[in-house]
Amino acid sequence: MQFIACQQKKKKMKILENKPKITLVGAGPGDIELITLKGINAIKSADVILYDALVNEELLDFAPNAKKIFVGKRRGYKAFSQEEINQLIVDQAFLYGHVVRLKGGDSFVFGRGFEEILHAEAFNIPTTVVPGISSSISVPALAGIPVTHRGVSNSFFVLTGTLTDGSLNPEIEIAAQSSATVVILMGLSKLNEITKIYKKFGKSEEAVAVVSNGSLSNQISVVGTIDSITENAANIPAPGVIVIGPVVELSNVWKDKEYLFDLLKF
Repeated sequence: MQFIACQQKKKKMKILENKPKITLVGAGPGDIELITLKGINAIKSADVILYDALVNEELLDFAPNAKKIFVGKRRGYKAFSQEEINQLIVDQAFLYGHVVRLKGGDSFVFGRGFEEILHAEAFNIPTTVVPGISSSISVPALAGIPVTHRGVSNSFFVLTGTLTDGSLNPEIEIAAQSSATVVILMGLSKLNEITKIYKKFGKSEEAVAVVSNGSLSNQISVVGTIDSITENAANIPAPGVIVIGPVVELSNVWKDKEYLFDLLKF
């Protein structure tokens, strides 16, 4: 009994010594070079890393001695529920100290990062947020598509294509009626439904791009119109970013020097 009590006391002392803290790090769109220096430094100092499915696992090499836990969620598969992840972050922080919660893109752009921060704060654990490069802007850019361009698009929407219950985001219908660029994440499986909405508003000829595995060596870009994109992108693998609007047509401008010169006269 004395041995058990001693072990329990040592465990409690260890928890107190660990000084729990949590750092939420955005890992960027996938290329390991597209993460901030602050994010890398946080990873290097981690005792535990909880990482998602879209995180480039090469980033884990910056913390060779840290405990790594995969908590990724992909369509049709969840390693842990969100509630379990929330509690796991807290438990690991109390047990080991510095927990880095590593998420693809930016943690506050459809990443549920704020939910996790709120849960940690409820346990009075110090938290820090390190923003990441969001795929909503970077992936179109890497495909040669600016989400805004003078004289072409003055604003842009960023929407999730799929809600928690698996249904199509109804706000896409609102975005489709505007002249803004529309960027849709997690919407590849809803592409046919999305095109139907645009057709309803007479935008069958609107330019569309689907970019798969953005920033990685196997990045694929498929372009077309609302009428043709479902067929053109039929075999493109997830994850994919959908971009809709006239800016998509600018993706080939670099190849047309005369047209590029005309654009610079705006």
